Order: sequence, then C-alpha cells, then structure tokens
Amino acid sequence: MLAIAREALFSAHNYDPLPVVLARGAGAWLWDVEGRSYIDMMSAYSAVSHGHGHPRILAALEAQARRLAVPSRAYYNDRLGPFLEKLCRLAGLDAALPMNTGAEAVETAIKAARRWGYRVKGIAQDRAEIIVAEGNFHGRTTTIVGFSSEPAYRDGFGPFAPGFRAVPFGDLQAAAQAITPETAAILVEPIQGEAGIIVPPAGWLTGLRRLCDEHNVLLILDEVQSGLGRTGAWFAFQHEEARPDGLILGKALGGGVLPVSAFLGCRELMDVFTPGSHGSTFGGNALAAAVGLEALCVIEEEGLVERSRVLGAHMLARLRACNSPVLAAVRGRGLWVGAEINPAFAGAREVCENLLAKGVLSKETHDTVVRLAPPLVISREDLDCALDRFEAVLRDLEKRRHRPAAA
Repeated sequence: MLAIAREALFSAHNYDPLPVVLARGAGAWLWDVEGRSYIDMMSAYSAVSHGHGHPRILAALEAQARRLAVPSRAYYNDRLGPFLEKLCRLAGLDAALPMNTGAEAVETAIKAARRWGYRVKGIAQDRAEIIVAEGNFHGRTTTIVGFSSEPAYRDGFGPFAPGFRAVPFGDLQAAAQAITPETAAILVEPIQGEAGIIVPPAGWLTGLRRLCDEHNVLLILDEVQSGLGRTGAWFAFQHEEARPDGLILGKALGGGVLPVSAFLGCRELMDVFTPGSHGSTFGGNALAAAVGLEALCVIEEEGLVERSRVLGAHMLARLRACNSPVLAAVRGRGLWVGAEINPAFAGAREVCENLLAKGVLSKETHDTVVRLAPPLVISREDLDCALDRFEAVLRDLEKRRHRPAAA
C-alpha cells in the first residue's frame, strides 16, 4: 500500500506497526483508508481513554484555539490555574508542574526528587539515589532508558546517568534492603504496563508507603498509563490508599487530542522548584490547560471511572472463563488487561495480526502478551464483540495446533 511504503521510506524505523492505515476514529471505533472498521482495544496506551473525537473535548479544543493557544509561561493565562486546581484536588496533592509528554513529567519528577534530597533531606551533593523497579517503563529519554532493565531500550544509547538502583517489582523486602541514607525516592509504576500489565502483590504499595515514611524517602508513582480511571479508580494507588508524595500523569490527560502531562506533589517537594530551575515552552499552555480541564471533567461527569471498574471486571471474568490452552494467564485491573499467550501456539504479534484481520486493534508487548485496553467510553456490546473475536482467534490457533500435518 502506498501510504505504508511512503511512511517506511521517509520515517525512521523506530516502530514496527501492524499493516493497517488508519484514517478516522469515533468513540471506540477506527476506520482505515479503505473504509474497514475496527474496535480499538489499545486506546493509544491510555492516551485515548475518552475515545476518539469526544465531542466535548473537541469543542473545548476549538473554542480555546480561537481565543488563545500558546502565550508562553513568561505570562499568566486564565486556563492554567483552574486546570491545575482540579487536578490537584482530584489527586489529593498540593501543587503541579505541567509538561507535555509522560517522559518529560518523569524527568521532572527525577529533578524534583534529587533537589529535595539535597535541600530538604540533606544528602551530600551529587550522591542522591532513586530506587526503581526491574521491568519498568518510564519513557525513552537517555536518563530514563539508563535505568531500564530492557536491553533493547538501552542498546547503543550509553553512557547512562548514575544514581538509580533497581529492585524486583513487587518485592517489598528488596526495596527495604536497597534503601540507604542517600536514597531520595522510590519511583515505580503501581501496575507495570509495558512489562505486560503486571499487577503487584496486594499490600505492596502500602508497604512502600510505610518504608518511605520510616526512612524519610519520597514515594513517587508513575501513573501515566494507569491513572485517570484506567484501573477502575481515579488513580491506581487508591486501590490501597497509598497516597504518594509525587505523582506523574499524562496520556489521558490530553483527552486524546494533545500531549499533556504533569508532575504533582506535596508542598514540601514542589517548593524545591524556583524560577529558572525547570520549564517547558509548551508545558502549561492555555490550549493544553483547557483541554486537560475538560478531559478531567468528562471523566468525572460521564462516570468513566465506574464504567472502567464495571466493564473491566466483566472483561476479566470473560477472559478467565475462556479455558483455552492458548491463553496462559490473564492479568489486569479495570479496563487494562494483559493476555499472556502460550508460545507453544503462537507469539503475541501473530495474535494481534489475526485480531486485525477480524477487525480488532491491539498490540503485543514483550512477544508474549496482548494488551486489551479499550477506551473507557466503550459500550458493553462493543467490548463483548471484541472479546468474541479474541476468543475466535484463540480457537483458530488451537485448531491449527491440532490439525494433522499434510502428507
């Protein structure tokens, strides 16, 4: 197809897309250039939690774009304050620093943790450490990939910044043993997304909160993918009431139309920032703030958190009742599920290609896991349709495995 050939010719090959060329979206559906329809079971990694082209978000985008878009943070604007106030009140934190992408918000969190370590905790200059989890995915900048445990993310991009110590995800004892007087923060995802929707043991977040309190260490949670209703709560940390000192948000914050992110924190942490210590040309612009505020209002007023909880429980129950040997495991919370594929039958990429042929869009991670994470606005009927097709793919793979070889 010409569109695929043109993109392959002029684009850097840092993605390996499925062979479909999308042209239009509405709600939980997408259409390709030839008019074929697909149920979106990816939501652009949670960036499209509101669905494609939500009318309220588009209206807010258009109205604000006609008034004022990017005035620079060298001045105040009338949209940023209401947006950050709403965000902080929802999260139960004191202040926020707006950025654009999730990775930028993570970098902001790292800077905040280090400066807090030096100026508040009293760690010797340039000695601060941050504990992270193995299997993490916090973004693609050189600092962040430096503490990734995935070789493909690191290969050829060193040397990497020091100051990070990795422990097994979900292992509270390992985290406790890694803490030293130079530990400024523990930075983790409450549920690991890119690793395959890995849900930690019950009580782990609460245990981390307790450890941080005991050792005067910050707890910083990356909820770029898990936040804003994806797991059936506003924030994944609320499943254990383990309120963090710092919270990283993005993706769904932009309503599926703009990159909007933020780092939120308690007052003591956020007060380490002073004029000139951090900034972003586009972070906190009036257009992004208007869209972000409307994105939060839509989640709240349309009951998308509860919708994610109810439909997510339904999706998990259906998948766990599949009883297919192709499906090795099912993990998740809310409308965010990782379906582990038995490699004896197929790789996750092949499953996604077969789903594509049946009109369902998903994406593999780590060769063995298929993500199932539709927009939070999806109807139960559309969700069941996607799950019916997923089960049909599993049956097809099972039949293929048991089909006699040709003579």
